[in-house]
Amino acid sequence: MAQGRRKKPARLGRNVEGAPLPPDFEGGRPGLVVAHHGVAVLVRFEDGNEEQIWLQPKQRAVVGDRVRVEGDRLAVDPARGVLRRRDPRGRERTIATNLEGLGIVVAVEPREPPGYIDRGFVIARAAGIQPFLVLNKTDLDEGGALGTRLEEIYADSGPVLRVSAERAEGIEGIAALLAGGKLGAFVGPSGVGKSSLLNALVPDLDLRVGELNRGSGKGTHTTTTATLHALESGGFLVDTAGFKDFIAVDVEPLEAAAFFPGFESVMGEGCRFRDCLHRSEPGCCVLAALESGAIDERRHRAYRQLVEELENPDTLRR
Repeated sequence: MAQGRRKKPARLGRNVEGAPLPPDFEGGRPGLVVAHHGVAVLVRFEDGNEEQIWLQPKQRAVVGDRVRVEGDRLAVDPARGVLRRRDPRGRERTIATNLEGLGIVVAVEPREPPGYIDRGFVIARAAGIQPFLVLNKTDLDEGGALGTRLEEIYADSGPVLRVSAERAEGIEGIAALLAGGKLGAFVGPSGVGKSSLLNALVPDLDLRVGELNRGSGKGTHTTTTATLHALESGGFLVDTAGFKDFIAVDVEPLEAAAFFPGFESVMGEGCRFRDCLHRSEPGCCVLAALESGAIDERRHRAYRQLVEELENPDTLRR
């Protein structure tokens, strides 16, 4: 019988070592972390003023955290929509919190690693964040064909936006998804144009844009720390460093199918066994859909690859 790893408790909020908020912070000034600089964070208060606050030893706060500040001390409120990933060294990293949207940015070049988009969808959905796919550099050759292919695969699972940061085309779709004060983030491999997209969305931002390495076809990291930016539509976007690999945290193999893009229409039917991993088990709704043609063989192959990665997370770090 296939079994997943033991489920970890959900991380809904953090303070020093996970301790409850001190009672003397009840009247502190509420604010939002808009930038993280390692040992300090930049907090924006309700009046629009910003102040750098030094973190206490072992204290954690990231962009998107809602906090309360009393003097030079800071307390972090419980959070939802927590985006976390495992870096290539196996360390778990919290990227941002209180997210409502996650833009998975890909491009004609450089292409994302295999399975990157699927992992992004699964990670976002598992955290209660709405994923959307952004295809940048559609002004390049093959942009149209790639956009059509991505829409065929993912359009039933979330918005698929075709944009060109270079020409400022299609970016209004991103702003519309985050309108009304929603907090979103971009993730994607280096070089796909996340900083260029932010520059197009926030014209006065002037983020540094990296060139592609012509030898490797890969991009250079232009963002080294997560930072929150306000959009004219009323939403907010977090700029994050490029992720060569997007390794899932807090997603169990048994949960993967419920979040996997393309499986939405069949998962409600249920399987004979509760611990079904939809690979070879009898009475499996996914395998029945595969046999009937409702699920494409390539999508099922991608799902099996993701489950194997969740069962053996060290394989992505080799």
